[in-house]
Amino acid sequence: MYEKPRILPFGDKGIVVEFGNEITVECNEKVVNLYRILKKESKKGIISMIPTYRSLLIKYNPLEISYNELVKYVSEKMGREEIKEEFKPQVYEIPVVYGGEFGPDLEFVAKYNNLSIEEVIAIHSAPLYRIYMVGFTMGFAYLGGMSEKIATPRLETPRTEIKAGSVGIAGNQTGIYPLSSPGGWRIIGRTPVRLYDPEREKPILFEAGNYIKFIPVSEEEYYKIEKEIQEGKYQLRIYEYLNHNLSG
Repeated sequence: MYEKPRILPFGDKGIVVEFGNEITVECNEKVVNLYRILKKESKKGIISMIPTYRSLLIKYNPLEISYNELVKYVSEKMGREEIKEEFKPQVYEIPVVYGGEFGPDLEFVAKYNNLSIEEVIAIHSAPLYRIYMVGFTMGFAYLGGMSEKIATPRLETPRTEIKAGSVGIAGNQTGIYPLSSPGGWRIIGRTPVRLYDPEREKPILFEAGNYIKFIPVSEEEYYKIEKEIQEGKYQLRIYEYLNHNLSG
């Protein structure tokens, strides 16, 4: 992580605040903290912000705030700790049915890593995965924390369609497809939870700085949850991340 954050121009209507050149929880904490400070204050002229692994992109209207004014404003806000104290990271429990038609690549992942299917499921569902950033497609969360024991290369030929909710592995990363789309990740399971729903008050479920815990469920439980979601009765389990620190 840099000793002092760098503020760089991004075209004529944006700036990037870089906190480091490596992906670490500590660096991402700084990104999320600044994002929350600026979001809370709603400075006139700031159009949008995108937190990433190690930087924050800020788009602005130069007719309402100049580049120099924005840089000065952002510089003054960096380093404040009160927002970090206000923000309590949350854990989203995401039910997943592994294998079968829901996870056609689970067996390959197991064989590639010389593990049993049960071991892959146990390893994959054990950690709390940090949400470093959300992007690529609406609601796609970039996660950190997957064990190298189940790291597996992408498909040589991507599938033309992967169903929404599919849980996959690509290299040393894992993630959930929020929408049906083409993709080359190894699919090991699926969740009935809707990561993106334009009809919801908050369309995108996840937010950077929070965590995901995968919960293995049976096919019967999957369909039960899916039905409850369709009927508007399902309550996703979300709780506070009690061991909040910069190590996990």
